[in-house]
Amino acid sequence: MAASVCGAETINVSPSSSEMSPGEWRQRQLAAADKSDDIMRAARKQPGLLGQYLHMQANYDANHERAFQVIFGQYLSWFQTFIGDYDGAASSFSIAQPAQDDDAPSPLTGGYTARPAADVILELTKNRKAVFFNEAHSAPITRTLTVQLLAKLRAQGYNYFAAETLYRTDKDMQQRGYPTPDSGFYVNEPLYGEMVRTALKLGFKVVAYDVENAGAGDAREQAGAANLYGVFRKDPQARLVVNAGFAHIQKTGKYLGGSSMAEFFQKMSGVDPLCIEQTMLIPHALTDRNHPYYSAVTQAQHLAQPTVFVSGDKTWVLKPKQYDVSVFFPPGSSSQQRPNWANLGGLRIKYLVNGDLCRGQFPCLVEARYADEGSDAVAADRALLSVPQESSSIERQATIREVPPSRLFLRPGKYHLTTTDRGNRVLSAADIVVSNEEVAEQQQLRSPPFSKVENDGVPIGHLP
Repeated sequence: MAASVCGAETINVSPSSSEMSPGEWRQRQLAAADKSDDIMRAARKQPGLLGQYLHMQANYDANHERAFQVIFGQYLSWFQTFIGDYDGAASSFSIAQPAQDDDAPSPLTGGYTARPAADVILELTKNRKAVFFNEAHSAPITRTLTVQLLAKLRAQGYNYFAAETLYRTDKDMQQRGYPTPDSGFYVNEPLYGEMVRTALKLGFKVVAYDVENAGAGDAREQAGAANLYGVFRKDPQARLVVNAGFAHIQKTGKYLGGSSMAEFFQKMSGVDPLCIEQTMLIPHALTDRNHPYYSAVTQAQHLAQPTVFVSGDKTWVLKPKQYDVSVFFPPGSSSQQRPNWANLGGLRIKYLVNGDLCRGQFPCLVEARYADEGSDAVAADRALLSVPQESSSIERQATIREVPPSRLFLRPGKYHLTTTDRGNRVLSAADIVVSNEEVAEQQQLRSPPFSKVENDGVPIGHLP
């Protein structure tokens, strides 16, 4: 599949018809990718994030051609993560993980013991100069462990943080101290924004290393690696944390017909990064897409947190030639339309919200921004309040009773809460304080004392 402006991943799906040749199927996917790019460009011209998502969803619902659904589902999933609809994103797009010939034997054999991933990774990073984490862009669960580890990595002496698709044009982010929608593409997803924000607050020097306009394949991989190598050329004592998508961090093997960013980096710098694989052993919306080892491990053991397997001083990895560590993420559960793993292992507290905040305008988007950040900041979290799709159109008129409650996940602190409609008009706004779990529980389904904002309220910041 042709790479999009956001680095869409290649999707290997067999043709739906036995009469269709692989070449014809590929051509249909390429055409679908071009159409997807056009739709996304049109979506981003909408005045607000909710309107952009609804534009994407409407186009997905209107075209049932298989190649389009396969390709555009990935594009739609990005916008679903942006509005905090993580379960919806998992349903729209996921990459199946079947067993493969180069898989290591199961960790349930060979005397391996399950341990918290955070503990093991911190043991492995003590004497390294660089650690690379990967993620699945449509599955923000793969960002949670990285966010949780940043403070302890900083304490170990790591001082640079680099992330995929951060824009080099945002020259003021370090001084400003928080990301805005102009800081990058994936940064519009609240957990990605929290990852970058956390690095900034901890004193990391944040690096926009990615060069998407360099082209696909080796051109982009080599350019990104050169920028990461530049960190060590300027500061030989640097210690670097990198977040990148999928196989950009694999250490060996073909990647898009060439070499990966991590392999180029290693050859340029002489630095052997610790490469942590987080995308292959995750829960999928359809369980038949799970790796067989994932299903076996989660059936055999109760995983309550990201987990790795160790045997003595050996750490288990699914692809031994490509990565150093493989992380199993727990299956998790959802309630009030949001998955529990969004609490970042207890760093964030649930704050319940309901349809009262929408002032009768559905769907609406609830956003919480840190009180000490500007209105241009990427939200700390977002939740969509709407009529369930299975009952009727997402945009039909509804009563408050028909709209299920949802919840935000927020660190203790002060926030400015806003609710907007599809035209990015502010429906209501208030300042809130999140203090502890007990207080958050007492907020159940009660609206804060919102200031009145008329329907022609002032639009707030949106995607570039």
